[in-house]
Amino acid sequence: MTSKNTAQTRTRLLLALWDLGGTQQEVKKGQLTKRIVSKSQKVADYQGSFEELQNQGAIAISKNGYSLTSTKGLEMLGEGLRSGEFKFEGRTVGTWAANALLRWISQIDVAVTGADVPVNGKSALAELSKGIASYDEFKSVALEVYDKLNQNYNLDDLVPIYRIRREIGARVSREDFNEWLLEMQANDIFQMMAGEIPDFNSDKRDDSITIPGVGLRSYAKRLN
Repeated sequence: MTSKNTAQTRTRLLLALWDLGGTQQEVKKGQLTKRIVSKSQKVADYQGSFEELQNQGAIAISKNGYSLTSTKGLEMLGEGLRSGEFKFEGRTVGTWAANALLRWISQIDVAVTGADVPVNGKSALAELSKGIASYDEFKSVALEVYDKLNQNYNLDDLVPIYRIRREIGARVSREDFNEWLLEMQANDIFQMMAGEIPDFNSDKRDDSITIPGVGLRSYAKRLN
C-alpha cells in the first residue's frame, strides 16, 4: 500500500470512474489516470487503491481499462462522498470533479441519503445504473433533457451539447450518445450547431461532439 491509498483517494477514483461512464462501459486506463494523477504524482502511487477497490468488488480491472460494478461500486462511492473525512487536496478543485459532484447530487439525491431507499419500487442505485438501451429510448430522454435545460436556463433554443451529455450521464456510453445524437440530426429532430460557449475549457469541448468532415459542434437546436 502506498501513502496515496487513502479512503478519500479511493472515493475520488470512484467518482472519476463513474463520471467517465464506468458503469456502462470500460474506461481506458489513460483516460482515468489523466483525471486523477496530478503532475507531482505517478500512476504507481494509486496502485494500492486500485487493488483494494478490486478486492472489495467495487471495480473490475482488465488489461486495457477499468469498469465500475453497478451496486458495490456505487454504494462505496456514495458512502465515501457522505463521509465527513472526504475532501479535495490542494487549493483548487478540478472542473471535472466539481461537475461530477453536481451531477451526482442531481441524479441520485435519494441514493446519497440511503442506498436502499426505494424509488418507484426500485432502489435509487438501481435506477442510476439503468442504462439506455435503444435509440428510441435515448431520443425520448434527450428531448426531455433538452426541454428541461432550455426552460430552466432560458437558453433561447440553443442548448450546449455538453450539458445534455452530462445530464444524461452514465446511463449511455459516449459512443452511443454521439451516434444517437447524430441520428436525431439525420431525422431532423436536432440540428448540431457551432458557436462560442462561455468558459469553453477542454472538458466542455470533450463533452461536445465532433462530426467527421464537418468539425466541432457545441449546441443542439430542436427543429420540431
